[in-house]
Amino acid sequence: MKRILYIIIGITACLTSYAAGLGSVKALPQDSATICRLLAEAKKQPASTCMPLFFAQKFVGIPYVAHTLEGDMQERLVVNTRQLDCTTLVETVTALTLCAQRKDYSWLAYQQALVGLRYRGGVINGYPSRLHYFTEWITDNTKAGVVSEVQAPNPPFTAVQTVKVNYMSTHPKSYQALKEHPEYVSAIAKQERQVSGAKYRYIPKKLVGKSQLLRKAIKDGDIIAITCNKAGLDIAHLGFAVWRADGLHLLNASQLHHKVVLEPMTLYQYLKKHPSHTGIRIIRITK
Repeated sequence: MKRILYIIIGITACLTSYAAGLGSVKALPQDSATICRLLAEAKKQPASTCMPLFFAQKFVGIPYVAHTLEGDMQERLVVNTRQLDCTTLVETVTALTLCAQRKDYSWLAYQQALVGLRYRGGVINGYPSRLHYFTEWITDNTKAGVVSEVQAPNPPFTAVQTVKVNYMSTHPKSYQALKEHPEYVSAIAKQERQVSGAKYRYIPKKLVGKSQLLRKAIKDGDIIAITCNKAGLDIAHLGFAVWRADGLHLLNASQLHHKVVLEPMTLYQYLKKHPSHTGIRIIRITK
């Protein structure tokens, strides 16, 4: 009954809202209610709480749905806590964590944090302004001071990824916005050239099973970006680091499980099942 009520409210009241400085924001009342409830709960947590995991665990069981940011004629902030993919899970949790760190527990603060994470320089200026490649996401948010990439010690960071991305510009028909706006392709291609050639240290797949070594480099709640050897791509999948007695696990929005889960198998076992996965990069939300 509650779900039906949310749907009715969303349809009859406001599928879109306006927030100061953000323009049009696409969200249902259920989304703002969820964000405000989670921030209110976070406010009561002890200082020792690992906030990224606190928030990430709240989304376990939420359905995996891809492309929830697409479909609008005009680029605008989309807040969807009811359906998540690996990237939107990471962004949602990171934005919540930033609000908790800043001790600003409002719906507006969350929207502002999310815009800052998702868009280049924190400014929405059409589809190309979104940070489409996760390497771009890391770079832009490192400049903003909200995340940092861990690339030491060596070992386990023994491998180097030389980024070479061009998938979007060479597969425009795979993206609704690029099909409808072919003029965006040149802007995307320029961004791809700017990020390509950069080098980052990462932990190769063969070392991900070395728990004693990894415990020195990876903390609960770190963002795990899985590197891959697929042509034109930098990162294949995202999630959060969770340490268990048997090793490192991945809390992620899983296409395989069709929902957000703490992967039952260890991350090393998970990587072994995916031949195109080459290792992991580690990103930490700064305090």
